[in-house]
Amino acid sequence: MKISNNLFFGPIEYLNSQSFFQILIIRLIFCDDPLLKENNLTELTLIGLGLHDEKGISLQGLEKAKRATYVFAEFYTNYMPAIKISNLEKLIGKQVKILSRKEVEDHAQEKILVYAKKYPCVFLTPGDPNIATTHIDLRLRAENKGIRTSIIHSASISSAIAGATGLQNYKFGRTVTIPFKSTSISEIPYENIFENKSRGLHTLALLDINSESHLFMSIPDGLTIIIEIEERLGKRCATKNTLAIGVARLGSPDASVKADTIEELQRFNWGGPPHCIVFPGKLHFMEVEALKILCKADPELFEI
Repeated sequence: MKISNNLFFGPIEYLNSQSFFQILIIRLIFCDDPLLKENNLTELTLIGLGLHDEKGISLQGLEKAKRATYVFAEFYTNYMPAIKISNLEKLIGKQVKILSRKEVEDHAQEKILVYAKKYPCVFLTPGDPNIATTHIDLRLRAENKGIRTSIIHSASISSAIAGATGLQNYKFGRTVTIPFKSTSISEIPYENIFENKSRGLHTLALLDINSESHLFMSIPDGLTIIIEIEERLGKRCATKNTLAIGVARLGSPDASVKADTIEELQRFNWGGPPHCIVFPGKLHFMEVEALKILCKADPELFEI
């Protein structure tokens, strides 16, 4: 039987049918055939899971995960309140390998890429892939190894916050993260909020998490840190009477979105994580109405 060079590299060989199928099976198993690579059967696809639970994955993402040979996932970049790995595995129909931050960032080659080099693999993430720099790093490493990559998007806090609050998406400035207190308090988040406000822009403030220790910064804790910096720098960027918006568990059935003064938001019972804060900039009249209706803001807050 004559084997075409279009299928196998190397010299043209004459083999019997049994030998042909033995070689074909071996090359299919190890995915080292050039034709397979040309058809992109080996790749790494990053798939977003959304904000709340395993049902946030898109139909496109679900179909891709079902076709993959290996499914990996991380849950250290964000917290999904109702995600259950057993339900996720049942939905996809195969085992999901959960990786730690160290495994993804320091050992991606042996934990992920060695498989993606030979087989179609997917990497599941909270929210939307590539919002976190760790996902970008993984994708670049894969591409540098000659592994084709792609993304299937889902909702993230960055894309959903405008719709949840009624603020105009194009008026958001640089996003900040308020870190846990250490030996000193970083002034960088406050300075970025001040810079955004000086330009009339809104600020999304993400609150620090440590998923391995199951620690999640709350809205009152984040506001307390900003107030402490305000009292030290005195730029009147975020006083106790400043308008802010607290958002808890966005994308969940029991999501909470409330606009009020910082002082009142610190007193509110926000429930479980994840939490974030929005510091509004200059408000359009439609945004004011949205805060009153969607975020339950007291109309007196906007009276001159």
